[in-house]
Amino acid sequence: MPIFETNQDAAEFLGWCTVFNIGLMTFSMAVLITMRDRIAAIHGRLFDLEPPHLKRAYFRYLANYKLLTLVFNAIPYVALKLCS
Repeated sequence: MPIFETNQDAAEFLGWCTVFNIGLMTFSMAVLITMRDRIAAIHGRLFDLEPPHLKRAYFRYLANYKLLTLVFNAIPYVALKLCS
């Protein structure tokens, strides 16, 4: 039994996944920007990292999240929309 009855159902699912992931990424970015010092202090103690390393880790996290959202949600969504 297929998960989705039509390509349109799959495209709609991927579209909502893309919206949700972009919203979560935007929220994460906003929290990191507005509460940078508090979050860096907590993560610095937890993972024994210096502030320059934390900035790099935050950037890598957001970049990877964006890339994964594009590859697994947005691009398949566009491909399904173009096919139907």
